[in-house]
Amino acid sequence: MTRLIDLSQEIYQGMYVYPGHLKTVIWEHHSHEETRRNFEGGFSYQSRGLLMSDHGPTHVDALSHLDPRPEAPSIDQMALDLFYGPALCLDVSFKEPQSYIGARDLDLALEGSRSELRRGDILLLYTGTYNRYHGTAAYLSQYPGLDEAGSSWLVEHGVKTFGVDAPSPDNPISRTYPCHMMCRAHGITHYENLANLEQLVGRRFIFAGFPLRIRQGTGSPVRAVAILEDEIDDKR
Repeated sequence: MTRLIDLSQEIYQGMYVYPGHLKTVIWEHHSHEETRRNFEGGFSYQSRGLLMSDHGPTHVDALSHLDPRPEAPSIDQMALDLFYGPALCLDVSFKEPQSYIGARDLDLALEGSRSELRRGDILLLYTGTYNRYHGTAAYLSQYPGLDEAGSSWLVEHGVKTFGVDAPSPDNPISRTYPCHMMCRAHGITHYENLANLEQLVGRRFIFAGFPLRIRQGTGSPVRAVAILEDEIDDKR
């Protein structure tokens, strides 16, 4: 049987977003009471307005977000197959907040998973940040990040796209952001603010996290989902 696991965080007014990004605002635009006057027979509708950053909730980065070159693609220009495909989740939750995830840490996580990381896979890193801190101010600062060697490890292993259950794959205390710089250099995008990754640790699955088609978007909110199939989950 197919099982779907929601990897997306809830979107709501007052949610914590990466420091400096636009805050999320949601308001009632139409109410049933207002709109029923426009129709006969009892029909009415309601709608809401949304104001938020293209990097606010669970989202994927466009390469134009982190690469200043004019030719860097915006989110609507990126190939759809970057956002879908076979995936693996590794457990790096043993790393303390504001520490660095290095290549050796990723080697240990892969060995401990007893699974296989294949070239062209999407890789999700379970840091435990969402489970520990979501809904609190600590979520914005208490997470680990990849160092230069850890970021290069992703390239060396042929990872197509990757994601974390934290506001950034870079350490919040870093001033150089080596992981984002690796993404710029190699044209690799990533997801931020994922959730529920503890359910996927050590498992192979199909990942889907398609962005909205935002013209010139520097990123996009996504509804990220893991699709578990018996024939996909064949390496435990």
